[in-house]
Amino acid sequence: MGCQTNEELEEIISQVRPITAKGKVADYIPALLNVDATDISAAIFHLDRSEGQCTFAGNYKQVFTLQSISKVLVLALALQDHGYEYVFNKVGMEPTGDPFNSIIKLETSSHSRPLNPMINAGALAVTSMIKGNNAEEKWGRINQFIGSLLDGKSVTYDQEVARSEFETTDLNRALSYFMKQHQVIETDVEELIDVYTRQCALEMNCLDLARIGAVFAQNGKDPLTGGIIIKDEIARICKTFMVTCGMYNASGEFAIKVGIPAKSGVSGGILGVVQGKYGIGIFSPALDERGNSIAGLEILKILANRYHFSIF
Repeated sequence: MGCQTNEELEEIISQVRPITAKGKVADYIPALLNVDATDISAAIFHLDRSEGQCTFAGNYKQVFTLQSISKVLVLALALQDHGYEYVFNKVGMEPTGDPFNSIIKLETSSHSRPLNPMINAGALAVTSMIKGNNAEEKWGRINQFIGSLLDGKSVTYDQEVARSEFETTDLNRALSYFMKQHQVIETDVEELIDVYTRQCALEMNCLDLARIGAVFAQNGKDPLTGGIIIKDEIARICKTFMVTCGMYNASGEFAIKVGIPAKSGVSGGILGVVQGKYGIGIFSPALDERGNSIAGLEILKILANRYHFSIF
């Protein structure tokens, strides 16, 4: 796989870097505070080229934790484990205007189901579905699956971030116990939190993220070998959730201004998918008030306007 620097991406990064001053890094996870808020990197995996398939700019080797980006990947695995009916009997499909960690909709919705798999309650329910007899087996399957999206590359997680989240995630525990009371979750809550915090602490760089985006851009096929990693129907479902719920409470605005499937995480990562053309990975940890990378959003807006990315 040929990778090379891209002058256009470098120019865009230089253009948007000043706006990082308007954002701030996630402060509710202590281990995420120790990052450079001005850091920016971006990569594009091109499906329409035979050579130079990866282009990148910025500090592209900088690793970061996936955080909520992991939600869409683990959803794909849960759907492969159990199928459509099982998963969506416990988790809904509708967007929500509430914060991603809100509990209010669980109390007011029918059957106490989380509204979708991209909010914390829904993601916790999805992670609880992963097959395995204990936390280690479940974690092993998640780790192996995400490695398969990167052509078997060994994937690690940031133990400090995972520990930091595990120790400060009492709201997620509350969401989990509420859902267990209503039989949405059937596993041990502490075991679930252990797996979930490791899942969120998975590490990769923007090149890795772009390659995963390319898998979804090819409807679940490996962009280099053509092998099927995710069934096309599962890839379609995941991309649909990325459009409707992937950018927190800014998903509607993002659909209008950019118009592609995307998923963000509070570490500053964004996974983007341009169907049949590109996988995109961006990292910049300064966040806006809704938890999205402020520079990352601007990069995608610029690229979408120049190259007419929108699916609408």
